[in-house]
Amino acid sequence: MARHLVAAGELLEDDPEAALAHARFARHGASRIAVVREACGLAAYHAGQWAEALSELRASRRMGGAPHVPVMADAERALGRPERALEIARSPESAELPRDEAMELLIVTSGARRDLGEYAAAVVGLQIPELDVRREDPWTPRLFYAYGEALVSAGRRDDAVRAFLDAAQTDTDGETDAEERAALVAAGVDTAPGELDEELTDDGDVTADEQAAAEEIAEAEKVAEPDASVADDGSADRSTDDDAVAAEETSADHAR
Repeated sequence: MARHLVAAGELLEDDPEAALAHARFARHGASRIAVVREACGLAAYHAGQWAEALSELRASRRMGGAPHVPVMADAERALGRPERALEIARSPESAELPRDEAMELLIVTSGARRDLGEYAAAVVGLQIPELDVRREDPWTPRLFYAYGEALVSAGRRDDAVRAFLDAAQTDTDGETDAEERAALVAAGVDTAPGELDEELTDDGDVTADEQAAAEEIAEAEKVAEPDASVADDGSADRSTDDDAVAAEETSADHAR
């Protein structure tokens, strides 16, 4: 069982489905051990199995395991229950969270407010001293990113662009797509970069706003890839023209 737990931990970020399979195997053989249920809950969360994640983390907590308040609140939100996410955020356990988990819970709470249409509250909830580009806390980029999303929902697009750019500035490890998100919002596109890629893959249709956003992103990333299908000297175009002339001459000969 221990080996399966180790494998689950190692695969959690890169292959959450495989991590969940290992965690489930461990749970099958040791379902009464809190750390096993905790590992299964976290693996299920990373794999997008929200209901299973909640069930396992609740079981772990009953056995004396860590509460994982932000994870449980986020799972409730993912299941379309933002009210329950806010209830978890108001629980006594949330007042005793370590600083990093408290920041994650604030981000989840802001998202739940947005889900409920409480856009002003979503913005105000993140206006805290930690929202400062001079800080080098690990949660700073995510805090600014969430703040940008809240501002977009509140219709404050210019402020949102600045927030996303602040997120990009503080994201030295490149964990977010903040720079791309800023370009999209500036171009009038509210769709997140990842979702935009999926939409373009699905239907192949590109709106004017999406085209402008793609150009903004290309400029931001300084992407320039030459078209290898056409030679730089224009020989491909000349070849096409020559073929057309030859065809016309052949047709004329037949006519004569």
